[in-house]
Amino acid sequence: MTDLIQMVTMEAKEPLGNKGARLTTFITIPSRYLVMMPGRASLGISSRIEDEDERERLRSLSEQVLPSRDSMGYIVRTAAEGVSEAALRADATFLDKLWTLIQGRAKSAKPGVLVHEDLPLAVRIVRDMLRPDVDRVLVDSEECLQMMQRFADSFMSDANPVMELYTGRRPVLDLHGIEDEIQKALERKVELKSGGYLIFDQTEAMTTVDVNTGAFVGRRNPEETAFRTNLEAAVAIARQLRLRNLGGIIILDFIDMDTAAHRDQVLAALEASLADDRATTQIAQVSPLGLVEMTRKRTRESLEHVMCEPCPTCRSSGYIKTSETVCYEIFREILRQHRQFEVKELIILAHDNVVEMLLDEEAAGLAELEELTGKTIRLQSQAMNAQHEFDVVPV
Repeated sequence: MTDLIQMVTMEAKEPLGNKGARLTTFITIPSRYLVMMPGRASLGISSRIEDEDERERLRSLSEQVLPSRDSMGYIVRTAAEGVSEAALRADATFLDKLWTLIQGRAKSAKPGVLVHEDLPLAVRIVRDMLRPDVDRVLVDSEECLQMMQRFADSFMSDANPVMELYTGRRPVLDLHGIEDEIQKALERKVELKSGGYLIFDQTEAMTTVDVNTGAFVGRRNPEETAFRTNLEAAVAIARQLRLRNLGGIIILDFIDMDTAAHRDQVLAALEASLADDRATTQIAQVSPLGLVEMTRKRTRESLEHVMCEPCPTCRSSGYIKTSETVCYEIFREILRQHRQFEVKELIILAHDNVVEMLLDEEAAGLAELEELTGKTIRLQSQAMNAQHEFDVVPV
């Protein structure tokens, strides 16, 4: 088996930014309740299962149910909490058959050939995210629904009743406000119900989140206002981290609080809100500068990087030069052109806002340049130009 494992590689992490995909020969094959790890003789229980009695029960069941192999390891997933021996055994049997199939394909496959890929996205959602607290799953494709139901029939018979075919005329994402939520998750500013707001800035090195009181002034004193805003922000930040799929180093700049008990309560609220996050998170204590440092495991690109591309105008800086700044650049370019070319006229091609400013606030400066250079300066609006783009053309 060792030789076979060395022949097979899988993607451990998707490409992130300029970093390529990370490959590994340590294969993991997930199912509903278990993750099979060929080549590693170990048994682990998800750390998210905190009840010690349940952990011991699952460990005991796993030792009875799982095939006895010297080079096969397993992880019992969070979804296995409370499952029966029969369900765990069925999962183990499925993985055993799947691994046998992969071995057969790998032995006859040529280098570079795909021998196995994970389930389609819709089926992975059923496998990984369908929990007892989910009331309904609406699917607007009959073909997709049948595929999900076939999987549920085989491995999750209790999940079938919650899956329904949506046949309404209005798009299902619009009906439940999903499009609006996606749009909000792409915006830099997140409004809080109290009147405060959050500012998310994502950079190459880290993500920063700034908490502000905004219109919320509170009823008692500044300390109470800061505390209430920070409590609300802690819950909102945890939700936004999941929606935006932000990972890596994250710095949270909560509003300064003088009371140690308030700082502890805000941290506790943040930890409680992140408890159900599927990605692993680690939170440090408040730093001497009043910042909360945390990390969130990053395995995929963030929502912004998946759905957006760099702005060709600002080149991802988020800023463009003001009309006034561009006017002064044009003045300097006029002087350069005057010294280089013996012409009678210069034509300025610029954005509407820049032309308007040259005719209004900067008209005196333009007139002085005409007198200084002895050249006629004409303005021409270019609607296709970005605000910072211009040309000074000698005629």
